[in-house]
Amino acid sequence: MPSEPYRVLFLCTGNSARSQMAEALLNRLGEGRFRAYSAGSHPADAVHPLTLEMLERAGLETAGLRTKSWDELAEPGAPALEFVFTVCDKAAAEPCPVWPGQALSAHWGFPDPAGYQAATEAERRVVFADVFRQIQNRIRLLVSLPMDRLDRLSLQRRLDEIGESALDSSDPNAD
Repeated sequence: MPSEPYRVLFLCTGNSARSQMAEALLNRLGEGRFRAYSAGSHPADAVHPLTLEMLERAGLETAGLRTKSWDELAEPGAPALEFVFTVCDKAAAEPCPVWPGQALSAHWGFPDPAGYQAATEAERRVVFADVFRQIQNRIRLLVSLPMDRLDRLSLQRRLDEIGESALDSSDPNAD
């Protein structure tokens, strides 16, 4: 185990749902091996209320969660990053700042639950829960990687494979 946790940044456009979920999940499931952050290219005014509800229901820490610009994590004195993951297609297509460190990066796209305009509140909660489950599945794959036994190229390949994984599909027949 490294002397310091691996620092991971999750990027999304609004930083109100997916990236916040990923940050909270990795900080818990990483069991001290990882320190997660989240940010957005155009952050929303606040973390989405259903994101907070989902995290609280899962027993995850929400104190201190706030939306922030990705510029905040590119400033001098920001933590050097080992990993950067985009969790929305818009953020993946935008030119990113230069991050401190030599971070490996991958795109782990998820549907935007905050942008889902359901007819009912119950339907919106179902969408948030499904995206939360998808993110949780990929985070579990990340924390299970034998980091100390993978060279940089192998690790990059595994990160890309996690992003392409069908394990988070809503299809019950998916492998």
